[in-house]
Amino acid sequence: MWRIWALASLMGMFLLAGGPSLVFAADEPAKGAETPAAAPGDAKPAEAPPAAAPAPPPTNAEIKVMLDTVWVLIAAFLVFFMNLGFAAVESGMCRAKNCVNILSKNFIVFAVSSVAFWVVGWGIMFGNGNPYFGTDGLWFAAGADNSPATGADYKGDYTSIAWTGVPFSAKFFFQLVFTGTAATIVSGAVAERIKYHTFIVFSFIMGTLIYPVVGHWIWGGGWLATMGFFDFAGSTQVHSIGGWAALTGVLVLGPRIGKYSPEGKVLAIPGHNMSLATIGCFVLWFGWFGFNPGSTMSVAPALISHVAVTTNTAAAFATITATITAWLLLGKPDLGMTLNGCLAGLVAITAGCAYVTILSSVIIGSIAGVVVVFAVITFDRLKIDDPVGATSVHLVNGVFATICIGLFADPKLIELNGITMKPGLFAGGGPDQLIIQLIGVGATAAYVLPVSFVVWMILKYTLGLRVTREEEIEGLDHGEHGNEAYPGFVMQAPGH
Repeated sequence: MWRIWALASLMGMFLLAGGPSLVFAADEPAKGAETPAAAPGDAKPAEAPPAAAPAPPPTNAEIKVMLDTVWVLIAAFLVFFMNLGFAAVESGMCRAKNCVNILSKNFIVFAVSSVAFWVVGWGIMFGNGNPYFGTDGLWFAAGADNSPATGADYKGDYTSIAWTGVPFSAKFFFQLVFTGTAATIVSGAVAERIKYHTFIVFSFIMGTLIYPVVGHWIWGGGWLATMGFFDFAGSTQVHSIGGWAALTGVLVLGPRIGKYSPEGKVLAIPGHNMSLATIGCFVLWFGWFGFNPGSTMSVAPALISHVAVTTNTAAAFATITATITAWLLLGKPDLGMTLNGCLAGLVAITAGCAYVTILSSVIIGSIAGVVVVFAVITFDRLKIDDPVGATSVHLVNGVFATICIGLFADPKLIELNGITMKPGLFAGGGPDQLIIQLIGVGATAAYVLPVSFVVWMILKYTLGLRVTREEEIEGLDHGEHGNEAYPGFVMQAPGH
């Protein structure tokens, strides 16, 4: 019986919804049947409106803009995903009692950077003004005023392919995710002893007064760009800026309690979850294929493919050389050094990934893997306590990467990019490009170091910079957040 009622209900709904239209269709004369002549005095039937002409297919130029926009956004999404990698690496390499604090910092830093870059950072970085900072369209990403960011001759990160047809919001978002990456670098270096709210304030200042100013010099048509300084995807603009700011923070904060013995001996403070750190490193390696190939900012098949290969090759060789170097120096193949070796290779190739050959990327990555191990050991001996090796990875190898353009930039790849650059010293050129790259490195340090130091000192004597001794010993998770990453889990002492 219920099936009959259900069938009757469905038929009723069908007739109510479609019945009138069906009856109307049935009442229409059959196709080809004669239409009765209108009686005298009858109104003339209305003529049917002409059918709308079909929309013309998109032009090749319009299709190119669509593809460019999709590529820019996909690359930006990959760079955004790198925030997860940084959170995993940093929390895994630190102690369990500070895990919530580090995760929370890495989460909120992107939100803070987003607001800072939208409010004023974009205008300073890309607005017209003077060779040192933008002034037009200064507030709230006022795109139309931010030439050359939206001007007819804007080329993105110095590629030959103009991306002016890409919507303004796509350009803005792509640059935004890079800002967040630079601020995240600071988080790991100052981990396990900085006050949460003070770090948030510094991150906001980073996105408004530090990162965008140098960004104007390099990517916004400023004085370094005019001079001929190149940084394809941000070894100086992202990694060195983050590294210099991190270094000043570490120096002002001082080392963690227990990092050095009363005699000054370096004491290891192992991370609590190397599985998490390894996953984070894989995420960063994956995200770097948005970071570097995405900096073409346009669909350029040959260039994107080349950048992907140089990026991966440098990372692979750096991973191997860092592992071997740590094995020789420490007696064991330390996993932390292996992970940082991979990241060092990625940083080291970022500046020149579009300008150097595959063989050069092998050399660059191999050197970076060795350099990062020695940098970590050296910073430790200098009592510069960086829990995750951020300064060794991002600062030291960011500087090295920028110099490598002056050493390895290849004439054929310079031509492929459609830029005016002198070949590197080891690629048939003279020292001219190397000198320009060194000037860029020095100028970045000369600005970021003192400005960051002043900001850290102001925060120290106003908001306070470091947590109390008791809170640091207990862990920042309880003191700063009233929470813990592993509730109910009791850490056992070695041998128990």
